[in-house]
Amino acid sequence: MEPSGQAVEKQEPPGPRLDPELKSWKCLVCYLCFYGFMAQMRPGESFITPYLLGTEKNFTAKQVANEITPVLSYSYLAVLVPVFLLTDSLRYTPVLVLQGVSYVCVWLLLLWGRSVLHMQFMELFYSVTMAARIAYSSYIFSLVSPARYQRVAGYSRAAVLLGVFTSSVLGQLLVTVGRLPFTTLNYVSLAFLVFSLALAFFLKRPRRSLFFNRRAPELDGAAPSELDRMNPGLGRALPGAWRDWILVRMLRELGDSLRLPQLRLWSLWWVFNSAAYYLIVYYVHILWNDINPTKDTSSVYNGGADAASTLLGAITSFSAGFVRIRWALWAKLVIAAATALQAALVFLMCYTENIWLCYMAFVLFRGAYQFLVPIATFQIASSLSKELCALVFGVNTFLATVLKTIIILVVADRRCLGLSVRLQFLVYFGYFLVLFLVYLLGAVLVLLRRLRKGGHAPPLPQEKAQPVLSLQDRGLSGPQPAAPPPAPDGSAWMAEAAPPEQNQQLKAKA
Repeated sequence: MEPSGQAVEKQEPPGPRLDPELKSWKCLVCYLCFYGFMAQMRPGESFITPYLLGTEKNFTAKQVANEITPVLSYSYLAVLVPVFLLTDSLRYTPVLVLQGVSYVCVWLLLLWGRSVLHMQFMELFYSVTMAARIAYSSYIFSLVSPARYQRVAGYSRAAVLLGVFTSSVLGQLLVTVGRLPFTTLNYVSLAFLVFSLALAFFLKRPRRSLFFNRRAPELDGAAPSELDRMNPGLGRALPGAWRDWILVRMLRELGDSLRLPQLRLWSLWWVFNSAAYYLIVYYVHILWNDINPTKDTSSVYNGGADAASTLLGAITSFSAGFVRIRWALWAKLVIAAATALQAALVFLMCYTENIWLCYMAFVLFRGAYQFLVPIATFQIASSLSKELCALVFGVNTFLATVLKTIIILVVADRRCLGLSVRLQFLVYFGYFLVLFLVYLLGAVLVLLRRLRKGGHAPPLPQEKAQPVLSLQDRGLSGPQPAAPPPAPDGSAWMAEAAPPEQNQQLKAKA
């Protein structure tokens, strides 16, 4: 009696089983992108400053500019490193839940807080949400294999940018067309945030992370990383034994990498320009209210300006990936040109009395910054491994935050100079002007050196420009250090992808 076909099939040896995480990565990424979109749905965010200065809260412009807003930078500096470490050690999802809870607390304090102290606590919770954005930008890379990094980074970037744009447009439509008061708009924002918090509870917690949870990476279908190559027995070592000396070795490698001129240049750009960029983003809404102190809420177009700046930022960020020039020769000149444009736009914002001119200047200012972010991301990431890249972006973000905090303490805090918002923008104009002169001088020196050598110098290596994905804050507010290359933006918002060259470099090292 011959065995049936069904019996024969049962006798065949089972084929290799695919990792369930890799089989379901599409569903996981789709859910995470939906969560990223919903977490940006805060239509009242563009109108927080006129809400605080309006009849509902009745704070003065001096209180908002010199007592409430500076707390955001101080508290962000305090929570940035702890949240980064918790993100990796707790494997992302608890920090995403913490972010959702903090957002809810922000809007609860906005709606029912009455004193300056309440609003300072609101800024404290908002700083936690900013620091926790690293969890979203890092988490998506733990769901897939390295070969899919660039694709999923594009998905996550698109989801957040679409959420930011949709939120700003929705807020503007509700205010201008629906004539909703700011209080009702904040109730709508709170409802969206409660829903996004509920979504965060259902995010799958990954088994591994970038630094602190690296046991047996081959079991997770992950390629060996730089940390694994530094210590092949890392998966069997006690956590406390390797965290000390592995990170020390990474810092040493980072010190060696800083000898590369392009890495130094773009890291310094990241620190100095990001600090000034976020100062503008933090205070521009106060400036808008100073220029247009109307009590007619339907004539406030802050949401439209935020939406336009987000859209232009996305366009310039994407187009920057296709710029094909010799960055070793022209980088400083390009940075100088962008910085000169930013200085001119800040000067225009400082002195104009036309709110539409100020809106337009801010949109262009943000577009100029977003144009350089993916270029800096590529230039920094192309010569580093994934872990070192994460470390570099983390250090750059931290140093930018320190510099920004020092400037706010001296310029804006009422315990020091406590300048008005107009005078603050004048100081920021001077800051950008100094940066422009420094970059221009560096560019002139590079070109003169090149001309002096003439035809005797070997040709510069041809560089290939590729589209580099970067996610800005909402601001696209926003940093981040624990994923292959991350980046910041805006008063609230940001994730990147490691370029394909990275994986080739890792294989070469092996």
